Amino acid sequence: MSYTLINSILKNHAELKDRTVFLIISCVSLFIRLPFFFRDYIDRDESTFILMGQSWVEGHLPYTELWDLKPPITFLVFAGIIYVFGKSFIAIRLLGVLLVTSTAFFTYKIGQEAHSKKTGLWAALSTVILLSLFGSLQGVMSEHICMAFFMPGLYLLIKYKKWKTTLLAGLLLGIAVMTKMNIAYALLFLGIFIFYDHNKKQHWTKAIGYSSLFGLGILLIIALTLLPYYLQGISELWVSSVFKAPMAYIGARRYSILKLAPTFVVLAGFFFYTWKKQLLNFKIVPIQYVLVAVLGVLFAFYKGGRINGHYLIQLHPMLLVLVAIALNKMEVFKRIKWKPYYLFILLLIPMETYLEYINIAKNKYERDTFFNGEGISVPKYIQDNNLDTKNILFLGYHIGYWALDAKPPTKAATHPSNICRDELFPFHNNVRTTSMEELRYIMETLQPKTIVTRKNRRVFDKKEEDENSYIDAYLVKHYKVVATVEKAEILQRLER
Repeated sequence: MSYTLINSILKNHAELKDRTVFLIISCVSLFIRLPFFFRDYIDRDESTFILMGQSWVEGHLPYTELWDLKPPITFLVFAGIIYVFGKSFIAIRLLGVLLVTSTAFFTYKIGQEAHSKKTGLWAALSTVILLSLFGSLQGVMSEHICMAFFMPGLYLLIKYKKWKTTLLAGLLLGIAVMTKMNIAYALLFLGIFIFYDHNKKQHWTKAIGYSSLFGLGILLIIALTLLPYYLQGISELWVSSVFKAPMAYIGARRYSILKLAPTFVVLAGFFFYTWKKQLLNFKIVPIQYVLVAVLGVLFAFYKGGRINGHYLIQLHPMLLVLVAIALNKMEVFKRIKWKPYYLFILLLIPMETYLEYINIAKNKYERDTFFNGEGISVPKYIQDNNLDTKNILFLGYHIGYWALDAKPPTKAATHPSNICRDELFPFHNNVRTTSMEELRYIMETLQPKTIVTRKNRRVFDKKEEDENSYIDAYLVKHYKVVATVEKAEILQRLER
């Protein structure tokens, strides 16, 4: 039956309706991501976004009570979900499905404009896979939110050449940049290309008008995120957190150029090969827009000096459109006939999903709940044993604050790794200037009664040698392990 359905879609792809494609993408996205609805946390960044969103729901603007290195719309999205659905992992993970579906659907639409519905569909399905599997992508990352707005904005620029759609594209891309700042380079590249695209026949007025409208939409969204801070007289906190802190972070956390080189070499090889073999027609306007966006993202990676796995979420949707077009034109792929056993190969791809389905079934059998992970089991143990939750520090599994209605002891502790990012301290008004000062303040002045760490893991990254040496020695001297819950250790402060 599945083989017949796929064969029918491939043969009749030109007759596919948008609602059918959207339904297909939605079902694939839901199937792949569903078993991860019940995990406590998948990436530590997602846990931090949840804490920031919860703080906003309770009336605290981002950066005022808690702090993290992201623009405010990331936290607004989480705050909206929490405000409507309460503390629900399922609602947050369902948001992830919707974000991936939106991104993939507009990948399909762009692929359709650049080549064909068939090409767009394969690019869209590949987008779902690469935005949902491998590493920590099953959670909701800021890049997921960013691309859910970026791709429809890019589609509007490609499909329509009207004043109102250009303004709307600017608004959508403004939301994207206020979710993930490094996408700003792609917006800059696109703005320049809009001017070029509308000035091909020396239409200076039109070129200036369209590019200005595009920029106006972006600036309007940025201004709206500033507004609540301006009204409270704390505009400088917004400027520092949104603009200054990311620049300081980039300057302090760059990779070696050798780590960046493989990605750039492979993509340069791809573009050269597809140009040489005429697999991509770079004279077609939709392909030009996609290429400009790809180059903007790559330039952001270069300027940022690092490429983490989840950063590639910003690259994959556009790149997959170009890859799908190139593959569709290659003779070797044209000769391939769809066979039933190809379905078996396709079904092997989401292996992580199958393993997680098994994991939640096992957890249901053993513990009578689908929900699993230390972020759930540790808070439950703390509550069941009446351990202190008012003065608590999560050095691991910090989603536990959310379950316990607790708060991190300082702004820098919102995300545990931020304790060691002393280059960011000036931007959230921290009176302490180094990570060691911050750590000593937390441990020796605040003296948390309860601490949660990851069992048999260093508290901080390996390169943070001084901080690890200090915290290890301090915990041995002043704390005792009262329980080991799965892969977490719960420590209590010794009475002196």
